[in-house]
Amino acid sequence: MRKTVFLAYLLVTIGNAFGQSSKVNLFIDSFVIKNNFNGTILLAKENSAWYKKSFGFANFRQQIPNTTDTRYKIASITKAFTAVLIFQLYEKGKIDLYKTINNYLPDYKGEAANKVTLLQLLNMTSGIHNMDADLTLESALKKGMPQYQLPHTTDEMLTLYSSGKLETEPGKVWDYNNADYIILGKIIERVTGKTFEENLQASILQPLEMANSGIAYQQKIIPRLADTYFYRDDIKALVNDLPAYMENWYASGAMYATADDILRFANALFGKKLLKQATLDLMFTSGLNEYGCGVWVYKDYEIHHRHYTIIKRPGSIMGAQAMLFHVLEKGATIIILSNAATTSLDEFAAKIAEQVVE
Repeated sequence: MRKTVFLAYLLVTIGNAFGQSSKVNLFIDSFVIKNNFNGTILLAKENSAWYKKSFGFANFRQQIPNTTDTRYKIASITKAFTAVLIFQLYEKGKIDLYKTINNYLPDYKGEAANKVTLLQLLNMTSGIHNMDADLTLESALKKGMPQYQLPHTTDEMLTLYSSGKLETEPGKVWDYNNADYIILGKIIERVTGKTFEENLQASILQPLEMANSGIAYQQKIIPRLADTYFYRDDIKALVNDLPAYMENWYASGAMYATADDILRFANALFGKKLLKQATLDLMFTSGLNEYGCGVWVYKDYEIHHRHYTIIKRPGSIMGAQAMLFHVLEKGATIIILSNAATTSLDEFAAKIAEQVVE
């Protein structure tokens, strides 16, 4: 009798999984065609991937297809890694989140030196002048992007673009500013005596066996790294990304990874392998603009008339588009990595969530 009941349960479970997989496949294939999506999608439940598929080309000129082993620039998903490194130092007692920048960078010249705390850098309420404030496609095409198209050391990125005047009172106004995370990267280096990349490798990538992840450099040829393309409305065409030094995005956006590696990171993060629960609670505190520390945190996100906690970390640098979307209560993870900015990954992830959360 027990065997019969178990077999019946197993058949129902398999049937439900197959039904969901079939439904999701149909939805994703339809969305991909309608929106000309180019990249890799991975869906996971309770740490295990149950859907993984790639679309389009890693290189359009040579018609090299994207595969599930393709490496993608993950842009601002990098900020989640930076936040984890900072919180790991916090757990070790090496930094105080409520102390100001000058406690760790005594030679920092910006007005924020003794006014902005590490926590305010993490949650984007520093009030420091936004280093990309005047950057638009039109200005980039006419004048270039000196912060990203000229070679700069990380010290130069700190001095030239992350030490501006205070525009608002620290802690009062949310403003998405790459400068905040460049400062955090330099603090990690100063406290540990190692480069940001060395910290990243030693504390996250190597322990999690993320062998397909790292920092992208303009001069470095990275095998299987997808080329990136973005759509220009003015000429109605998909074009090559503007030339840039990816390393200039540094701790705010210079990483690359595969979808499988991002899942390893997500599993470790939400599984409390990287940080303790109390620290995660701090990282996932939803503040101004529903931003936590390195991630957005939506505490009352509605799917099918039920409310869930969503931890979301998108990334976007020209054609490099990335999304890590986690439904906390369901243990469901959506990872979308793309090398062509043809569709909104915010919209795509939200629609996929409606398909996988029942």
